Amino acid sequence: MYIDVKYFPDFIHKNIQVDNGISINTFIGGHGKEAILLLHGHPETHLIWRFLTPELCKYYTVVITDLRGYGDSSKPEGLPDHSNYSKRVMADDQVKVMEKLGFSKFHTAGHDRGARVLHRMIIDHPDKILSCTLMDIVSTYDMYKETNQEFATKYWHWFFYIQGKGFPETCLSADPSRFINYNLNLKIGPTARNKFPQEILDEYTRCFSDYMTVHGICEDYRASATIDMEMDEPDRKKKIQTPILLLWGKDGVVGKLWDVLAKWNPLASNVTGYPIQNCGHFVPEEQPEEVLKYMLPFLHNHSTVKGD
Repeated sequence: MYIDVKYFPDFIHKNIQVDNGISINTFIGGHGKEAILLLHGHPETHLIWRFLTPELCKYYTVVITDLRGYGDSSKPEGLPDHSNYSKRVMADDQVKVMEKLGFSKFHTAGHDRGARVLHRMIIDHPDKILSCTLMDIVSTYDMYKETNQEFATKYWHWFFYIQGKGFPETCLSADPSRFINYNLNLKIGPTARNKFPQEILDEYTRCFSDYMTVHGICEDYRASATIDMEMDEPDRKKKIQTPILLLWGKDGVVGKLWDVLAKWNPLASNVTGYPIQNCGHFVPEEQPEEVLKYMLPFLHNHSTVKGD
């Protein structure tokens, strides 16, 4: 596709089969000895990494994908208990992608929903993850349990998407372009609007115009409010050992409503974090230079390949 060639000109494209009937839209670039897997958020695709990949490819093999239910990855019908969109299943998809590409250990970074998939990945597959960068989240469990009026107003979709199957899908499918533009403009910091040209919004709209994409996204959120909460509660008693870098938009909802480091410190033993100045929710797209300023040293510090 034209837009992928433009933003990821030297990447190889693959549709990688991870399960019966499930394929993950995948792009691979760079030639580093170590790999980094990048996972996007809602309502976006792998395109969110377009500003970070040129620099990351100098040092790493970079793998960018669309999550199950998003972009051009498979979008299965949700099961009654939403288990096929649990973060455990979505994390397993991505681990299988990396295994099929020949990486038994790798770095990870994720924004928004992708970061929530990585939270489960570092619980379920700690032996595979060298480091984990989480952007603009506190845990799903905390965010649902500590909901207040401001959070419910700004993150209204967390509560709308989980309504009965078919209802939010039908509403959201009525005008995909309006939704994409409304949702992104609501959360983009004012200094970063020029980072979202019309062709990017059009590509996000193309994906969101597929009814099954909307269904997959709703199932992702339904799983988060149900089966994921059940899985997460007992695991909160076990400290994550994977090194974690937290980055959040200083002007975004998460940064305003929570002390991000304070929320993660009880869950993990090796956590550092920084607010990204002049930044709303879409951290890797709004302030990529600031993200790289923190991310590159963190990756190097947790590399198994020294001296490169």
